[in-house]
This record gives sequence, structure tokens and C-alpha cells, in this order.
Amino acid sequence: MGDPKFSRRKYDTPAHPWEGERIRQESELVAKYGLKNKRELWKAQSLVRGFRAQSRDLQARLRTGDKQAAIETEQLLKRLARLGLLPEEGGTLNDVLALNTEDILARRLQTLTFQRGFANTPRQARQFITHGHLSVAGRRVTIPGYIIKRREQDAIAYQPASPLAHDLHPARPKPTAEAAALAEAAAAPAEVPAEAVAALPHEVLKVAKPKLERLIKEELEVEGEDVLKAVEAAEPAEPEPEPKAEAPEKPAHPPAAAERKKEKERPAAEPERKPKRAPKEKQKEAE
Repeated sequence: MGDPKFSRRKYDTPAHPWEGERIRQESELVAKYGLKNKRELWKAQSLVRGFRAQSRDLQARLRTGDKQAAIETEQLLKRLARLGLLPEEGGTLNDVLALNTEDILARRLQTLTFQRGFANTPRQARQFITHGHLSVAGRRVTIPGYIIKRREQDAIAYQPASPLAHDLHPARPKPTAEAAALAEAAAAPAEVPAEAVAALPHEVLKVAKPKLERLIKEELEVEGEDVLKAVEAAEPAEPEPEPKAEAPEKPAHPPAAAERKKEKERPAAEPERKPKRAPKEKQKEAE
């Protein structure tokens, strides 16, 4: 029976180890999805290969009228729909045959963490997951290759006990310009221009009395003007630039500089020569 902790290998290696085109494609997928090694890629390929083989087998059995094949077909389609690989309704066995390796890689926790903006790169997403900073449906998950189910894809979040749960943590990715613009647009008050109010159909403003209808139109116009005024008041006015004081003109050649220039141009005076002293013997004869 064997020790249960030594599980069987869940992937098949390539039949030929040295194929240039296959190696290039595998390297591109490893870099695109931030995989640790090609073993993770081979696991995804084996999983897709198993789904496709099961679909071909079920199609052959359905042609013979096998009732058990119909039950297994329904179970397979429901399973793939739960994993988010097929639509919840309308999936067929031909759709299973159209699956590829990237469909599986796109459902990994590492990929969805990066796509949902919890990390800057796929590699960083893998680091956050292995360090226990991410949770799925309130449960900490430390497996980057965990296949996210359809009902779990909106439940990915930072672990509450993680330092990354704080909005000001420096390691968290900064929101992009598009996300910031969408957030500002959602937070800004809705504008109701007077032209839009006038263009409303009569059925929308239909009331019991015509006077009340006129009052409602006037109130909507006033509310639209108030909103526009509030938006204009919220925008800070640009301060007017202060006039710069004109600096006094500097003379082209200050007097001190001109004098120094003249002194440099003058020829240097020869130093005075001191008379040579006579030797002591001649001095004595002179005496």
C-alpha cells in the first residue's frame, strides 16, 4: 500500500525533452503567469488533458445510448462550471474539448490575486500568498496554484491579521490613474442639468394637479443649479501669480573691477637695486 504521505505524481512530463518550439512556449507561459518552474505548467496541462480525454470518452458512449454516460456528462459539466471554466448554463462536451492550458492557469489564486490588484506583479502575488497575506472566503490560503471556484472569485482579500490589510502599507500596489478617476467619479455628486430635466418625458412627471407638476420641475432645476454651484465651490481657485519686483540694473563694469583691470594692464615696475658692499680689506684701506 505504501506510506500515504508519498502521493503519486499528478503530471506527465513531455515525451521528448529537447524540442525548441515547445521549450519556448513553456518559457513564455512560465514568465507570463509567474510560475515557479515548469512542473506547475505540466500539472495544468495534465489537468486539461484529463478533461478532454473524459469528454471524448463520454461522446463515444453517448452515441451508443449509455445512460450512465449522460449522468457523467452532467456531472462533468457542473464541475467545470463550478471551477469557472465553462458557463453555468449551456455548456457542452465540445466546449470541454476547446479548453487549453491558459484557461486553467487563469483560475489559479496567484493569477487572480494579480489581476484583482492585490499585487504589482505575478511574482509578488506568489510571495504574498506563500507568506499568508491572502485569504479566500475568510480562510487563509498559502497555495499559489489553488484553483479558485466561481463562488470564491469575489471573496479574495487580504488576511485581516496581515500588515498588508492596512491601506497605507508601502508594499500594497498603488491605484492606477484609471481606478482613481473612477473612484472620484463615483464619489462626486451627480449633476442634474436643466436641459436634462426639460427633456424628461411627460409620463415621468405626471401628477394629479398641473400646478404640482410645475413645482416639481422648478425644484429639479434648482437642485441641478445647486449641485453645479457646489462642484464649482469645491474646486480650489488657482492663486494669481504675484508680480515680480524688477531687479536694479547692474553696471556692466563696476568701478572697483575697472580699477583692478587697469592695474593688471600696467607694466610692473623694476625693483630698486641696493648698492653692493665693499669687502672689509678695501674698507680698511679707505680708512
